[in-house]
Amino acid sequence: MPRTSSRSLLKTSLSTIKARPYAAAGIIAGALVGSAILNRQLAKKAQRDNPPTGRFLEVDGVRIHYVERGVGRPLVLFHGNGSMIQDFDSSGLIELAAENYRVIVFDRPGYGHSGRPRNVVWTPAAQAELFFEALQQLGVHSALVFGHSWGASVAVSLALKHPQFVEALILASGYYFPTPRVDFLAMSAPAIPGFGDVVSYTVSPIVSRMVWPLLLKVIFGPRSVPTKFDGFPKEMAVRPSQIHASAAESAMMIPNALAASGEYGNLKMPVIIIAGVDDRLIDTDQQSGRLHEEVRHSKMHRVPGTGHMVHQSATSSVMSAINEAAAV
Repeated sequence: MPRTSSRSLLKTSLSTIKARPYAAAGIIAGALVGSAILNRQLAKKAQRDNPPTGRFLEVDGVRIHYVERGVGRPLVLFHGNGSMIQDFDSSGLIELAAENYRVIVFDRPGYGHSGRPRNVVWTPAAQAELFFEALQQLGVHSALVFGHSWGASVAVSLALKHPQFVEALILASGYYFPTPRVDFLAMSAPAIPGFGDVVSYTVSPIVSRMVWPLLLKVIFGPRSVPTKFDGFPKEMAVRPSQIHASAAESAMMIPNALAASGEYGNLKMPVIIIAGVDDRLIDTDQQSGRLHEEVRHSKMHRVPGTGHMVHQSATSSVMSAINEAAAV
């Protein structure tokens, strides 16, 4: 279309909006309602196409989905922000660990098939307490605990609240100290009361699908996305409810790190820290490296040529870190 025609169309559209603001508002409202209906249907389809693969238990009114495989010493895995059980499953870590451990993997609140009641602020501490009670129901009274990214914060909170329960911590690609983050406001927007609900159920799923390839490039870089990650259900991740949960956790990252950072010296159990040297999402030196310095008895493994998704790109290295923790 010629530039003059484009400008004329734009001027005409603006004139129409100025002349008939109520009509324009009606069109926008109709578009938002239509997108909300479409996103709701797509979310239902995603859940039909990806039914629960594990079992459920209920803790304080929260329905939790979990997968359990293998026998032996209990090993609990906590996934990161925006993720779910299928992340660990597609990585091969569950299958590998199940050869020697009783592996228990949860969909954290609001992810996968687990509920996320709105009457609770789901901080790492709140989630740690939820999973402690869940594990008691499963007859697990002590365990090795692994957390990736936001899940590392849950793992640390569990260790601080119930140190007798956590035999050893394995922390991968975590965010432990408050630092400026340019993505903070953008990622947190869907968590804003009222406005966030509208955005989560209308615009955010569409935008999330559009930026999905860019997101994968950031979290997997500098490595390419492995073909095994094809098993991860993207459509489950872009459901409005999961986007809202992810945004809420993004909004809590800095204040949670600020609140927890003074307590890391209380971690007395074995701590193994693992992170990709080239993590493009979380600075490895500022976060994992600094934690290693503060928890003096910890051991740290920097995996070269690997980014944030270290459990996907360097699964054997993560498994070795878990075995190392178990042997201490």
